[in-house]
This record gives sequence, C-alpha cells and structure tokens, in this order.
Amino acid sequence: MSKFRDAVLAVVCLVAAGLASAQSTKFPGVGREATAKEVAKWDIDVRPDFKGLPAGSGSVAKGQDVWEAKCAHCHGVFGESNEVFSPIVGGTTAQDIKTGRVANLQRADYPGRTTLMKLPTVSTLWDYVNRAMPWTNPKTLTTEEVYAVTAFMLNLGNIVPDNFVLSDKNIAEVQARMPNRNGMTTAHAMWPGNEFGGVKKPDTDNKICMKDCTPEPKVASFLPEFARNAHGNLQEQTRIVGPQRGADTTRPESKVGTPGASAAAPVTAAKPEKNESKAVIALLNKHSCTACHGVDKKIVGPGFNEIAKKQAGKTDYILSKIKAGGVGVYGQIPMPAQTLPDADAKQMAEWISKGAGK
Repeated sequence: MSKFRDAVLAVVCLVAAGLASAQSTKFPGVGREATAKEVAKWDIDVRPDFKGLPAGSGSVAKGQDVWEAKCAHCHGVFGESNEVFSPIVGGTTAQDIKTGRVANLQRADYPGRTTLMKLPTVSTLWDYVNRAMPWTNPKTLTTEEVYAVTAFMLNLGNIVPDNFVLSDKNIAEVQARMPNRNGMTTAHAMWPGNEFGGVKKPDTDNKICMKDCTPEPKVASFLPEFARNAHGNLQEQTRIVGPQRGADTTRPESKVGTPGASAAAPVTAAKPEKNESKAVIALLNKHSCTACHGVDKKIVGPGFNEIAKKQAGKTDYILSKIKAGGVGVYGQIPMPAQTLPDADAKQMAEWISKGAGK
C-alpha cells in the first residue's frame, strides 16, 4: 500500500513540476507561454505581399450564393446599399483599373467614397472578410467562402470577370488590377523608418503646454430647445452615403422616460409556447433576420424582446413593418423592406407580439 502511495505522490510531483515550468517567465504566477498551435489560431492576418494567405480558391458564382445568404441584408444585393453601412461597390471605372488611381477621389462634388474606391490592396479586403465577417458571427466563413465572397465583390466592381475563380495562385494578378493600387503612399513620416528616405521627423511634433496654458474646456450646458431647429432640419443635411441620418430637428426631442412624461399603459400579451419559439427562431435564422436583430439584445436594430415590449399584441402592425420596413421608431438606421413568404412573416409577427420568448 505504501509503494502505491509513493508512486501516486511521484506522479503528482511530476505534474506539478510540469505546470510550474509552463508558467510564464515574464510574469511569474500569471498564465503560461502560448503554444505554437495557439498562436497560429490567432495569427491569421494577411499582408499586402500575401504572406499569411492560406491555400484555397472560390468562384464568383459561389460568392454570390454566400453573399445573398450572409452579406446582402447589410450591404445590399449588389454591394451598393447605404442603409446600414457605406457602399462597398461604385465610383470606379475601367480607366481607373488601367491607371491604378480612382479619378472620383479628386472630385469635390462626388457624393461619397466606396470601399473599392479607397482600397489599394486586395489582401486587405480578403483579410477583413476573413477576420470580421459576418458582422454578427465573425470567423465563421470557410476559406473557400472568403475567396468566393472576395471574388464576388471584385466582380461587382468589374475588376474580375463573371467566370473568375480567385485563389492564392492568382491573387497577385488581381492586385495589378485594383482601381486604387497606386493611390496609397507611405511617404508621410507618421512613424520613423528608412523607407522614407532618411526622414525621421514625424508628421506631428506636439508638446504638452508648460506656460500660460488655457484651462480645459468643460461642457456647462446642452443645446436649448429654442435653438434646436435654428439652422434647419439636420436630418436633411447629412451626407447621402452611409447610415448616418442625424436628428430630425423639426420635432421636439423625445421626453419618454423623463419625469412628468406620459406613456400608454403596457399591454400584456400571451406568451408563445416553447415549440413555437424554436420554430420562429429557425425562421429568423433562415431569413437572416438575426444578422441585425438579437432575441434579447440590440445588434443593428432593436432586439425582438424590445420590440415585443413596445408593440405587445400588435400583430398586424409588426407584420406591416416586417414587409414594408421603416425608420425612426427605434433610431435612424432604416430597415429595408423584407421579401419573404407571407406565412413566415405572419408567424414572426405573432411570436413577437406575444413577447418574443426563447
């Protein structure tokens, strides 16, 4: 029995010694050094020279399928939507592809700058999609899907043809056709380095104030109501590209939630059955509604339970909003009209009106 006990103690000591050796030497007692495999899972960035780009490929046709399922609800079917995010496609020409400089970037009267107008490197587009998209579920696209979606966006910008298959083998050829590939410069001395021809001075050389300093400004008041619409409706003066809408200053600021404000008595609605909730949540996923709305949290638009509290029992009203879209009830980011079967939309509306339970 004593031999068995000694053997167990020996094993425990060896394990403890192994754990101790795994502890970080830089920060004693705090964590351990990351293994090569653990680092590799996070070290996924792709450089402009394509170092870090995984082997693989994806076609424009495959990219269109992925786009319509996972991307179009925020970026539009053709990447031109400005309802949720600024447009990705637009503003580039065949001449830009030849010269590598986007002419519209020099125009003061051009309404906005799309992604393909500004982007100098195709690696940045691939890398961002791979790391950050879809917005509500990043890093879930396969390597083939990332190649395919990137190919589809390039095709929308007429950079690659309809039958193109983007891969790690030909992506350098695509780089040579990026409309703004010659529009980027590093000769700005934002950080010291030999790549600037010996220029070491940064572009800013600010020093903290040492004498006769002005006091830090402090906000002492807010915009008074009488000045709210002094310069016209701000909502009509915002740029036409992008989701920024501004406040409608022709209307008084909302007072709901402040002392003295009146609100309608809440409506108590019947709660949905658990099986009903599962079926509706499956529909919401199918029609990509959950890309912009969480069940119990806001994403782009309000959570379904927030809508349920405000619109309890109003099935017909919710149904009309699902079909027609709208803006202004929950903020200034509009929801586009939804093209889905009437039966599905009605089932969703009934579920929300009952409380949107999980």
